[in-house]
Parts: sequence; structure tokens; C-alpha cells
Amino acid sequence: MRVQCVLCDAIHELDDDSPLAKRLRNRPIHTFMCPDCHDRITKKTLERLATGKFRFYRSSSSIDKEL
Repeated sequence: MRVQCVLCDAIHELDDDSPLAKRLRNRPIHTFMCPDCHDRITKKTLERLATGKFRFYRSSSSIDKEL
């Protein structure tokens, strides 16, 4: 299955039997983000959290305790 990253528009090939490919086929609202973009966003978010000026809003109280 060919998929396109929503951020960088790179085209990737997914195995047709993978859970991610099935999720994208059955639920069109779900989007694909390549591993490079996902890692970049994770890194930038952690950097913003480290500054102390960024408030990370989560709905789960157990996750809030960890941060």
C-alpha cells in the first residue's frame, strides 16, 4: 500500500497486511506520518517542555503526573 506523509509529502510503501495499513484503509480520517517527521515532532515537543514555558494539556491525570 502506498501512503503519503501529511507533513513532508514523501511517499512510502507499507505492507498490505500491517495493522497501520488496515487502519488507514478502514478509517480514512486517520493520516500517515513518516517516522522521520514523527521523530522530529517528538524531539521539538520535548525541547519545548524542557523550557518550562510550554504547558502540555492532557486529558489523563496519570499522564499529567509523569510530566
